[in-house]
Amino acid sequence: MIIGVGIDILEVDRVKKVVERNLRFLGRVFTENETQYSLPKKNKYQHLAARFAAKEAFFKAIGKRISWTEVEVVNEPSGQPRLLVHAKEDLGFTRCHLSLSHLAEHALAVVVLEKD
Repeated sequence: MIIGVGIDILEVDRVKKVVERNLRFLGRVFTENETQYSLPKKNKYQHLAARFAAKEAFFKAIGKRISWTEVEVVNEPSGQPRLLVHAKEDLGFTRCHLSLSHLAEHALAVVVLEKD
């Protein structure tokens, strides 16, 4: 049964500006794995923006906010993104589905949460 759906879209340039103004933003919002994945990429801000959007979409789907770094986007060997949740509490879902997309100017994420 679906218990939550969240969607988020944002401008890649907003993430770029925040990161360029305040590098501590990276550590507050992204896990070390996320920054290690995104920063070497040619279009690093697109990848960071997509991960930011995924976290926002998750917060909308779950109906509350937890720590930014308790939510992590990883990629399967196939390239499919997956959301890992390292929350200290049970958030009431058993499966999480994630879809990401980004263009030069925008990043989008959709999260669907299910419970058995």
